[in-house]
This record gives sequence, C-alpha cells and structure tokens, in this order.
Amino acid sequence: MWKNKEAITPLHKKLYQVTNRIQQEGMNRLYSVVFNVVDARFYDYFATAGGNRINMYNCLEDRPVSLLQSYTDEHNEEQFRTVSWARGVDGKPFVAAGGERGIIRVINVNDKMVHKTLVGHEGPVKEIKTHPMKPQLVLSGSLDGSIRLWNIETGICIMIFPGIGDDRSAVLSVDFHPHDMHLFVSCGVFTPIKIWSMKEFWTYVDMSFTWKDDPSKFPTRVVQFPVFTAPVNTNHVDCNRWFGDNILSKNNVNEILLWQPQLKENSPGEGALNVLLTYPIPDCCYPFLKFSCDLSMNFVSIGNDKGKIYVWDLKSFPPVLVAVLSHTKSKSVIRQTAMSVRGNTILATSEDGALWRWDVKRV
Repeated sequence: MWKNKEAITPLHKKLYQVTNRIQQEGMNRLYSVVFNVVDARFYDYFATAGGNRINMYNCLEDRPVSLLQSYTDEHNEEQFRTVSWARGVDGKPFVAAGGERGIIRVINVNDKMVHKTLVGHEGPVKEIKTHPMKPQLVLSGSLDGSIRLWNIETGICIMIFPGIGDDRSAVLSVDFHPHDMHLFVSCGVFTPIKIWSMKEFWTYVDMSFTWKDDPSKFPTRVVQFPVFTAPVNTNHVDCNRWFGDNILSKNNVNEILLWQPQLKENSPGEGALNVLLTYPIPDCCYPFLKFSCDLSMNFVSIGNDKGKIYVWDLKSFPPVLVAVLSHTKSKSVIRQTAMSVRGNTILATSEDGALWRWDVKRV
C-alpha cells in the first residue's frame, strides 16, 4: 500500500478559478449538490439540496448558472440532505430527494411537480443514488439501518436490505456498481462495509415496471445478507464509490482510501479490505462530507472543514494532488462536491449556505 501523508503539495496539473458563488437565501446549510450523469442530454444540469428546498440549475458554458426550477417542500421542518437525478421511461428528467423526515420526493424537473412520494424509511435518508444502467431505479440509505430499492416511475419499493443484529446501524452512503447491474456497496456508522447482490430477485425489478395494482400491495423482497462484509478500523465511513471493481471510501481520519475487496476462503460473505492507496485530506474530520468524481473516474474532489477543496488524480501512481482550491470567502465546511462529466467544473455546497463554482482556467 502506498501511503504518504506528507505528500500534499499540489502539482497544479489543473488550474481552477472561482467563476460563480451563489448564496442561498434564507438557508443556513446547503448539504448536497450533484450533476446529472444519467442522461447525456442534460449533463450540464445539476441540483442542490438544503433546508426544505431543492434547486435545479443549468451549468452554462459561459460561466454563470441558470436556475431551471425550485421546489419547496410543504413541510417547513424538512431538511433535505441528499438528491440524485433520475430519468423516466419516457425520458423525462426527475430528481429524487430525501432528508430528515425519511420521505423521498420524486420531482418532475419540467414542471417542478411531485411525481411520486416514496414512504417506508423510519429514519432520516442520508443518501440516494441512481442506477447507472436503469435510471428509473434508486437506492436510499437511512439512519434507520436499512437500504431500499425503489422504482421512481411507479413508486414501488422493490427490495429492502435491513441488516441484522449488530449490523443494523445507520447507513450513510450507497453506490451502484458501474458495470455489474446487480451489485451495490454500502457503508455507515459502526458497521462493516458491505457489498450486496440483487441478482436473485431481479425478476421483481422487471415486475415493478408492469405492476398495475396499488404499490403498497407489491411483493417487496427482503434481502437479509450481503455477499461481502469487511470491518473497518474507524467508527464510521460516510462516503463510498466504486472505482472499477475496487472501492473508494472516506473515513473520519483525514483520508480517502482505495481498497480491493477480498473474500476469505471457507467463510462465505466474510472478507477483508486490501488497501491499495491512500489520498490524504487535511482537516477533514467533520462527519458526513461527500466526495465526487468525474464520469470517467480520472479525478476525485472533496472539501474539508476549512472551506478548501482537494483534487486528486486517480490514474496516477503514486497519487498526485492536482490542486487545492481555496478562496478568502470560503471558510465554512464544504459538505459535498460535484465534478462535471470531464472534471473541468467543480461545484461545492457549504455549511454557510453558499454554492461555489470552480472552472479550469482557460488558456
């Protein structure tokens, strides 16, 4: 394993500059930001989540951003923590958002109307992710310890992954495998990193598209056991993403790890984490900070407790720190970053309700 926590001087392979800053009116915290990577027609669209509001924007090439729609939930006490783009069978763009109330709103971006309301979680929803090959499917991970697979087209809960015994701890992050449509990974608080398979019950996914009865009568399947579990040496992992068949994960000790899942012989489902690389992130102890990658997985970006953003090159060995983004007015915790398809634009949401846009400097 390559690990050098002192090697944090950027080589400036990419030079970024601030091109836009939007202060969200009446919003103390802005939690989530995500580009639309499930529909090539709308790669420039992104959404933010904070308070009881979801904003949808167009990230224009000439540097400003244009507000497309703004959805305000009828419940003032809602605090949206996560948002993900999805797509209807007919091609309509949707966003799915969840938060403190445990309810997921599926919003039609064209008219900002609620398409479906997904009810089932008994605790706050911490992350929603959309299936890269079937963008009508989303996963939701919750503090109630469960993960749910939903069909946003029909509003059906297809599968529940509840965890068992001591493993039923808060789920903070989920991510679909980029190539194997049946796999996803999850992580959370005081719980192993887990890989789950949906293959055995995939016929129920197909059934969810043609179901004509009430969604509450759908024969939702319960998947009790993951196909892989491995303990971690930290009290929580709050963000994980597939990198091919390996996994990137962020813990609470100032680093992102790249590791390879390895199954133990004669112990079905049990495994170990073979850590391949470490990407140091100074001052990154604050919980629930999310990193992001460009679509081709060339770079990873993450904010820290001090308002800075670190950009690492994922294709270099040893790892190369591409850039450290800072600004005199950026002093609050960066909750989440979002990288554009090619990585030339980085968006960031901050604890003080600001949305930042950084772009690669033009030559």
